[in-house]
Amino acid sequence: MKNTLMTICALALSLAGGTALAQETVKIGVINAYSGQFADPAAQLDAGIKLYMQIHGDEVAGKKIEIIRKDVGGIAPDVAKRLAEELVVRDGVDILAGNLLTPNALAVGAVSEEAEKFMVVMNAATSIIIKKSPYMARTSLTAAQLNHAFGEWVADNGVKEVYTMVTDYGPGIGSGAAFEAAFVAKGGKVVGADRTPVVNPDFSPFVQRIADAKPEALYAWVPGGTQPPALGKALAERGVTPANTKIYAQGELTDDAALEAMGDVALGIVTAYHYNVHRDTPLNNEFVAAFKAANDGRDPDIYSIGAYDGMHLIYEALKKTNGDASGPALIAAAKGMAWDSPRGPMSIDPETRDVVQTVWIREVQKLDGKPANVIIDQVDNAKDPTH
Repeated sequence: MKNTLMTICALALSLAGGTALAQETVKIGVINAYSGQFADPAAQLDAGIKLYMQIHGDEVAGKKIEIIRKDVGGIAPDVAKRLAEELVVRDGVDILAGNLLTPNALAVGAVSEEAEKFMVVMNAATSIIIKKSPYMARTSLTAAQLNHAFGEWVADNGVKEVYTMVTDYGPGIGSGAAFEAAFVAKGGKVVGADRTPVVNPDFSPFVQRIADAKPEALYAWVPGGTQPPALGKALAERGVTPANTKIYAQGELTDDAALEAMGDVALGIVTAYHYNVHRDTPLNNEFVAAFKAANDGRDPDIYSIGAYDGMHLIYEALKKTNGDASGPALIAAAKGMAWDSPRGPMSIDPETRDVVQTVWIREVQKLDGKPANVIIDQVDNAKDPTH
C-alpha cells in the first residue's frame, strides 16, 4: 500500500508539472465531523481555523493557503482513511489536519506515514495517536497529560483518599487511570472506583454508592454534552457537594453549557483543563473578543484553540521552511517550536512531537454574578507521561 500510494503521489506531482516546493499553493486537507453527533465541536474546531486565517491572512512564505474540507460524519475510521487518501491522491494536499476524533486520527495517521505528509492533530487526545506517523504533531492535549498532572496536584494539596467514577470507554478509562496512578504515586489511596455507561447513564445508583462511602474526595470523568449537568444534578440531590466532599474532574464537567444548566450546584468544583476562556491576559482577551465577533457571540473552547494553534504551527513551520511543504521539512521545522498561545505558553516536544503546555487548575466561583471557572493554580510544562 505504501509503495502504491507513494507512486500515485509522485505521478500526480509529475503531472502537475513540479514538486510541492515549486507550487504556488499549499493545500491543507481538513477531515472533520461536520455532520452527525459531533457536528458542534467540529464547528468550533473549524471556527478556530477560520479565525486564524482571518487574522493572519491566507498567504505565508509566498504561498497561498487553500483549505479543502471533508466531512467524515462521526466516528468512521474507514471513511476517514478513504477521505485522506482522496485528499492526497486526487486533491494533491500537502498537509492533513483537523482530526477531531481518536479512531479517525489513527486512520489518517496511517495515510500520513505512507504518503509522508505533515499532519496536525487539532483535537484527538489519546496518547498513542502521535506514534502512528513520524510526520505528525499535536496541538490539542492528551488525556494522560491533563490527568497525570491533576492527580499529582490533588495529592500535593493534601487530599489522602479519593473515590473515582469515569465513563466506561477509552477516554474515560485512560483519564481515570492516569489520575489514579499519579495520585497513588504521591501517597494517595483510591477507596472506590466505578465506571458509568457511555450512553444515557442513570447516575443515581453510582452517586448513592459515593454518598454511602462518604469519601474525602471524588474524581469524576464524563464526556461533554448532556452528561455533566445530569451528573451535577444527581450529586446535588444526594448531598455529594463541595460543601462535604471535594469534587475534582476534567474540564468537561464544568464547561460553559454545563454551568448554565447546573447553576450554583457547581460552585466549589475543581477541574483541570488546558484552556480557560476567562484567563485574563491581553492575548486571550483579544482572541476571545475576535472569536465572539466572528461566531455570533459564542465563546471559543478547547476545539477552537486546538485548531487555532494548529494553524499557527502550520504557518510558522512554513515560514521556517521558506514554503517547502514536504512532510520531512515541515515536521523538522515543527519539532521544538514554542510560542505564546491564548491558552498560555506551549511547545512541540522535539522528541515526541506532542504538545507541552500549562494545565490550568480551576475552581467554579461566582464571576459577574454567575458560576464560572476561575484559575486558582497551574502546572507548568506538562507532558504526556506515557511517551
